[in-house]
Amino acid sequence: MLASIQPLDRIALQLGPISIYWYGIIIALGAYLGLLLAIRETQRQGLPKETFVDLILWAVPIAIVSARLYYVLFQWSYYKDNPGDIFAIWEGGIAIHGALIGSVITAIVFTRKRGLSFWKIADIAAPSLLLGQAIGRWGNFMNQEAHGGPVTREFLENLMLPEFIVNQMYIDGTYYHPTFLYESLWNFAGVILLLVLQRTALKRGEIFLSYVIWYSFGRFFIEGLRTDSLMLTETLRVAQVISVVLVIVSIALIVYRRTKKSTKPYNEKV
Repeated sequence: MLASIQPLDRIALQLGPISIYWYGIIIALGAYLGLLLAIRETQRQGLPKETFVDLILWAVPIAIVSARLYYVLFQWSYYKDNPGDIFAIWEGGIAIHGALIGSVITAIVFTRKRGLSFWKIADIAAPSLLLGQAIGRWGNFMNQEAHGGPVTREFLENLMLPEFIVNQMYIDGTYYHPTFLYESLWNFAGVILLLVLQRTALKRGEIFLSYVIWYSFGRFFIEGLRTDSLMLTETLRVAQVISVVLVIVSIALIVYRRTKKSTKPYNEKV
């Protein structure tokens, strides 16, 4: 039976010499659905409908480039000898933290040029970011990457997973933790939480910072299961260190901004 298990085809469509990978399609789908979610909230908040369409035209390509650069920098020992592989993003290897850095910088510049509140835009974007991440992890699933350590087939079946997930976790003769799935489910739960928070009396910035806390908390523990982590040292995982820092900084910012009387409520119309 094991010999008959074959991985799902990573290529969704072949157009002559051009291969269209599921990885790219799934990432694009996540970005599109996130945009629709942001547009709906943008209109509810009294902002022009095209605000996020304009922003995403800059943010998505910059986020992809910064995510790839982040990954390449931490894997430079490999890429310095294989520079041609730097551009092979269809093989995977884009880091969420890198994408967030690029997205935040883009949003800061964009909001200053438009005369908008960065924190307001960040709060609107928070559920969309997490939705994109939740969907994007299925791109890792198709590439059979971002998985955890070895497990048994019985372990996976006891999780009541569909057979196609169990079989896709069979890689080179071994079954692995579906950490992509753990993170995807954690992120989907976070989307629901953030959508609820958008209807509460939080201050501006607190929804975005709650997103950072939620994602970082889950990522810290899930990262500990993964076998492909970017490493600072032999024992320190980059994502875990950054997650701890982000949680501390986000909590500190919430406390600090709560002391400022000038901080407006999120639901106050622009």
